[in-house]
Amino acid sequence: MDTEQLRALLTDVAAGRVDTEAALARLSAGPLGDGAGFVDLGYARVDTHRGVRTGDPEVVFAAGKTPAETVGIVAALRAASTGDGRPTLVTRASPQTVAALLARWPDAHVTGRWSPAGDPAAGGRPAEVGPPEGAGRLAAVAIGALPPGRGRVVVVCAGTSDTPVADEAALTAAASGAGVEVLRDVGVAGLHRLLAVRDVLAAADCLVVVAGMEGALPSVIGGLVGVPLIAVPTSVGYGAAFGGLAALLGMLTACAPGIAVCNIDNGFGAGLFAARVARAAAGDSPPADATLSTDASSGTSAADEAGAHSARQPAAMAARPR
Repeated sequence: MDTEQLRALLTDVAAGRVDTEAALARLSAGPLGDGAGFVDLGYARVDTHRGVRTGDPEVVFAAGKTPAETVGIVAALRAASTGDGRPTLVTRASPQTVAALLARWPDAHVTGRWSPAGDPAAGGRPAEVGPPEGAGRLAAVAIGALPPGRGRVVVVCAGTSDTPVADEAALTAAASGAGVEVLRDVGVAGLHRLLAVRDVLAAADCLVVVAGMEGALPSVIGGLVGVPLIAVPTSVGYGAAFGGLAALLGMLTACAPGIAVCNIDNGFGAGLFAARVARAAAGDSPPADATLSTDASSGTSAADEAGAHSARQPAAMAARPR
C-alpha cells in the first residue's frame, strides 16, 4: 500500500463507501495491524508498506539472490499492492534473473531495451527500444506501470561505457515518479558536445552526472549551471582508475560547489535522490504529459521548457574557491 492508496481508503471510509471492518482488514497487513507491515517468505521478510513511509517504489537488490528468490519477493510485493499501485524496482539483476522476471511479467521495463523517449503513438509514454544488450551485464527492471512524470531529471552520461549506470539512474527516476531525460556521450574529451546542450541542463530540476575515468564531468557541469547535481562515479577506466576510486575521489574534491556524490556505480541511489528533488520542485503541479529524451546530437529537445524554466533556474558560473 502506498500513500495514495491509503488516502483513497480513508476517504472511502469517511464517505461511507467502505465499511470500517473492511478497511481494518486492509490495514491489518500494514503498519497499523498485527501483520507488522511485512510478509515472511522464510528466506526474506518483505516490507509491504515502504510506499506509505517514503512515497518511493519498492526495491529489490537482486545481486546475491537466486532468480527464484527475486521473483518470489517481487510477487509478494505485487500481491500487497492494490490497483495500479507503484512499480516494483529490481536492481543488479543478472541475465538469468531478468529472464525469470520477464517470463512472469512480460511487460516489465528493462534497462538496455528501455528508453525514456516519449513515443507519440503511445501518448508520450516511455518506449521499448529492442532486446537487452550486453551479455552478462547487470540490469534494472521495473515491474508495473510507470507513474506520470513530475518535475524533470536530466541524466548526463559521459561516455558510452558509462551507459549501464546511467540507464539504472534513468529507470529508477522514472519509476520513482519523475520525468526523465537522458544526454549520452557528452564527456569532457569533447567539450563542445556538452556546451551544445547547456540549455537542457539549465532547464532541469535535478541533474545526475555519470562519469568514469578521471570523473571530471560533474565539475565542468557544476560550473556551467546552478542546478542541484548528484555525481555518480563509474568503475570504467584503466588500471590507475582503481575500479572507479579515482573518479570517486575526483568528484569528492570537485572545485565546483554544490555537488553531491554517490557511491561507485550507484545509479539507483542517484536516480532516487534526483526523483525526490524533482517531485519536490514540481510541488502540486499536474504530472507531465510526456517524458523526453535527447542526446548530444539532438541537443535542444527541451528548449521549449528551458526558456520558461531558466527564469527560475538561472545558470551560475561557479568560481574556483581561493
